[in-house]
Amino acid sequence: MSASAPARTVLVTGAAKRLGREIALALAKDGWQVAVHYRDSVEDACKTSADCARLAGTSAAFRANLNNEAAVRNLLPKVIKHFGRIDAVVNSASTFEYDNAASFSFASMEKHLRSNTGAAIILAGALHAHVLDQQGSGTADGHKPLGVVVNLLDQKLWNQNPDFFSYTLSKAALEAATSMLAMALSPELRIVGVAPGLTLTSHLLSEKKFEALHRLSPLGRSSTAADVAATVKFAIDNQSITGTTLLVDGGQHLMKFERDFSVLG
Repeated sequence: MSASAPARTVLVTGAAKRLGREIALALAKDGWQVAVHYRDSVEDACKTSADCARLAGTSAAFRANLNNEAAVRNLLPKVIKHFGRIDAVVNSASTFEYDNAASFSFASMEKHLRSNTGAAIILAGALHAHVLDQQGSGTADGHKPLGVVVNLLDQKLWNQNPDFFSYTLSKAALEAATSMLAMALSPELRIVGVAPGLTLTSHLLSEKKFEALHRLSPLGRSSTAADVAATVKFAIDNQSITGTTLLVDGGQHLMKFERDFSVLG
């Protein structure tokens, strides 16, 4: 990026903690102004934003409930008002609640589809409209600005099991939307999926069990947060990638798991 080029701005949803935070920090380290989205974790969001600001010079946190369509539609305008522009969106936030075929309900499916699929589609459309507006206003060097959306998916789409039924449906829909949006919103936007394997532990797994499951892959290790963040950065930077998904899982999608990792634990 040249000294005269404007600073690039990225919105990372679910950036208050865990994988979203790691992605935000990696992009800030690369010079991106990071808009840190959160829903309830205000203290964690403020910490992530402060850490990003120390790396890139500026950052801000933005609260929105991604289950609420009006809140999602208002999110990008708030980011643009604060930073003046936005170049990329990373859809990292995710609802992840257990159900199976027996406990499945319309309510559970709708909850996951709203936050995991619908929000990402709306944000992509909003970024597309913003890029078109930026192109109409022109730039000093005559270069047409382009945008990129990265959707966080899951290796289990290529290695299905019946656990977390509604979550898996929502991610499958987002994977399909990644291809459809890449066609619908080109050439102004690129849309790329990134699908991690087992990356971070949770309250559902002991540290010992997580470490054992993490090693279950052809490479002897699944993805780390740093691996995923580096792949998101690669997807953003590589101008030839769109409408496809990069699997970052140590090959776990090549191994058959009858149940979800959390249930195996």
